[in-house]
Order: sequence, then C-alpha cells, then structure tokens
Amino acid sequence: MDEVIQVTQWLPSITPRKKAKLFFFTTHADAPSPMVGSNDVDTHEETQLPLATTVALHNFKNIDEFLKKKVNTFSCYNVIENEITKTDYEYLRFYSACKYLDVVPPFLDLEKISAIQNKFEMTDEERDYRLLLDSADLVLEKVCDSLKPAGVSQMWTALRKDRNLIRGVKTIDIIGFFVDPNPTGIKECLFFFIVRFLQKADKINRVNTNRLERLIAQCDESSSCEEGKTIDFIIDSLRFYPTELYPFGFCLIMCVIEGRDGAMQEIEKTMEISRHLGMITHTEKNPTKETIELVKKELMKPKYQFYSSFTCWFMSHGDSNSMVLADGETIEREWFLTSFPDISTFQLKPKVFFMVSCRGANKFSLKGDEFEGQSATCDYYDIGSALIRNRMLDITDSVRDISYVQPMMDTLVAYSTILDHLSGRANTHGSIYVDRACVLMSENISRGRSLTEILEHLSQDLHEILQETMDEDRIVYKQACHYDSFFRKTLKLPYTRHPKEDVHSAPQ
Repeated sequence: MDEVIQVTQWLPSITPRKKAKLFFFTTHADAPSPMVGSNDVDTHEETQLPLATTVALHNFKNIDEFLKKKVNTFSCYNVIENEITKTDYEYLRFYSACKYLDVVPPFLDLEKISAIQNKFEMTDEERDYRLLLDSADLVLEKVCDSLKPAGVSQMWTALRKDRNLIRGVKTIDIIGFFVDPNPTGIKECLFFFIVRFLQKADKINRVNTNRLERLIAQCDESSSCEEGKTIDFIIDSLRFYPTELYPFGFCLIMCVIEGRDGAMQEIEKTMEISRHLGMITHTEKNPTKETIELVKKELMKPKYQFYSSFTCWFMSHGDSNSMVLADGETIEREWFLTSFPDISTFQLKPKVFFMVSCRGANKFSLKGDEFEGQSATCDYYDIGSALIRNRMLDITDSVRDISYVQPMMDTLVAYSTILDHLSGRANTHGSIYVDRACVLMSENISRGRSLTEILEHLSQDLHEILQETMDEDRIVYKQACHYDSFFRKTLKLPYTRHPKEDVHSAPQ
C-alpha cells in the first residue's frame, strides 16, 4: 500500500489526546546538543505554534501536518553510519513515544531504528524503548492527567496575568485570554503549551519546576483536580526527581578485589540490588586511574543522555583523603567525586555515589558497660508560619535564574564511615555497609521511600552493629556512616522493579 495512503489512515486512528501527547513527547525540550544536522531552526515556531493554533481553533490540522512531516522525513532519511544527527535523535524519540502510546505506524522502518541504535552503540538492554522516553515529560504527562480542563484553564489565566513574562509573545495572543479547554485533547494541548513556553523562557526545566508549581497552586481545588487528586498531590509529584519507567538509571560498580576479603560478594550484592531497582549496570573489577578515565570518556557518549539517573559504587581500601586502586596507586577522593558530576550527559539528573572505604584508622571503641543513658532538653518556640513569612525577603522572578548550575548540584555522596575512621568488613561477605545498604534498599523497593530516608535508616541500622577488628587486639567498635547531599529534589526508589521488555513487544 502507498505510504501516503497509510499515513492518511494512521492519523485518524489516533485519539486527539494521544495526538497531543505524541506531539509533546516528540518535541522534547532538552534534546542533546551539539549534533550534526542541527541548524537551530526556530524551535519556538515548531513546538508552540501548532499547539497554540489547535487550542485557538479547536482543530488538530496543524498537529496532523507536523506528524505527517515527521513521518515523511523519517521515510526519506538515510542513516549515515558514523555521525549522530538531529534526525537520529528525533527518530528514536518519535518511535519510543509511539510505542508508549501504542500508536506505532505499521509502515515505520524498524531496521532504520536498529541502525540508529547501532550508531549510539546501544547494548541489547539499552534497546528497550522505555529508555528513550524522557522521564521529566512522563511526569508532566501525569500532572496533566490529574487536572481537569477547568484546572488547566485556571493555570492559563494565572500565566496571562504575568505581563512581563508574556509580553510580545505572538503564540500567547493567538490563544487569547479566554479558552474553552473542554473539547477532547484541547486540555492537553493547552497544558503542554504552557509547559513548553515556560521551558523556552528558561523558567522551568527537569529540576526547577517552582514556576509551574506556583501556577498550579493558584487553581481552585474543587474544580481543577480529577477525582482522587488534590493540588498538594499534584505539586508533590513535581518535587521528586523524574525517574519514571525502565531503567531507573545507569549504575557503575567499581571494586578493588586485591587484598580485600569478600570483595566478590560486594560486587554480587550491588549488582543484584541495582538490577532489582531496574538499573542498567556496568562493573569494573580492580580499577586503575586509566580505567577511571576510560569510564568517564565512555559516559560522555550521546546514549547516556537518555538515562534519568547515575549511581556509582566505589569499593576499595582508603585513608582520610584517598582511595587505593588495584595497582597500588592512590587517587584523591575529592578528585574522583568532583570529576564525575561534571559530565554533561547527567546534568540536571540525580547522581549518587556510595564511597565504601576506610577514611582513617580511628575506631569508636566500646570498653564495657560504663555508658549510662543521658537526656537533654531544649526549649521549643511556636512561631506561626505566617509571622515568619512576613519577616522574610520577597524574592521576585527577576532575581531568579535556572540557566547556570554548579556542577555538584543534584549529587549525593554516601560514605561508609566518617572521616578518619575505619570501614568494617566481614571475611567472607565483604563490607558490612554494602550488605546492609543492599538489604534495606531491597526491603523498601515497594514502599515508595526516598533514598535519603533509606540512608538515614541505614545509619541507624549500621550503628547498632558491634564489629570487631581482625588484629590480635580484637577491639570491639561501632561504625557510623553519613552522606552529603546537594539534591534539589527528592529521589524515590521505584515502587516495583521494571523488568526488561522485548524490544519489539507492544507496551502494556
């Protein structure tokens, strides 16, 4: 059958709501750059004008034309072997969105998709279409689904009142002040227009969503929320790092085996828990400085743009400032921790480091039953939040900026012990910290707990365990772990493990 006829038959089979979502996912706001073939055409026109006209005219003609143009571009596209182009990226996004929405065109060339995935050097695990979906867009889709048409209309009214923000924007004027979002699919188009407008204006991104939250907060709960949803529930959903669907992220495990009893057990446990959490995992045994540099270079490849989080386990001997590598050389812990967060592929995404090594030789030793319980009291002052707010600064949008970000932001570093102290291990099972961390994460995977909640529980659990040195003194001691957080949102563990699906299977 002629492809033009197939496209003509395919478009009417898609509901208006799914067309709006397909457009939204396909016009992803944070495409990797720079890329071959990207001449920075007016993306404002491409991503906002079709949405604006659809809302204004209650007609999906321009979105249909956009989708037809995409299909025609992909149909005529010849995959270049080496260079990754803008069209490669768009093709994968379009394909994954179609799979997710269950509207894959029967004429879409899967061989081209496979060829593009080869260019990205994707493994079998990475060819799962869910990796290609942007988690931040999936969260925004859920926010949209939680709002009634009246709620999105109220957001629009609130946005229109910000004259400094909308001044001179033609697409705003196309939609007009009063909108009827009730026809099927119009609510979605209006919400996605608001989101893309705020993104293009540098008011929100995948981490900074305060401006969007403020618009939602101005909605009337009784008329704006779908059944079972509240304004607080919707806003709270924006305060977590977006790590929807599979995979939960990329996990790098580095473990020095030489001279460390139980090291293989550490690798097995960390691999098991990372896979249980739905991460794609890579392991480096006995890393050297050269290994670390090669891994950093690998993580800069374009395919890692698709991951929504990064986790690293580094297990070795160490002292207060450095860690011992497999060849006996040492690296500064600070150098290691500051070099990885600066990798561009994981910017604005949560990065978690589990640093498992001694940081000195001191021990919190126990010398018998000489400790007696102590208590402390303090005064509590009940100060109303309104009173506090009245005394605080009024921070306006004019002094806010989300464009420039310190490299360490969105990073959490978890240490197996405190500075200058030992990190205990068992002869056969390796690090006790690793063991307890993996157990607690496994136990909490279906409870909706955040990573920091689990780390706090881990701190309590580990500090209850009596350990003994392996030398002739046999000193009994306790170990205290801690973490440093630069997180700007909460990182929740997935509710369920997301198993790998067959690459060509239909979405559930």
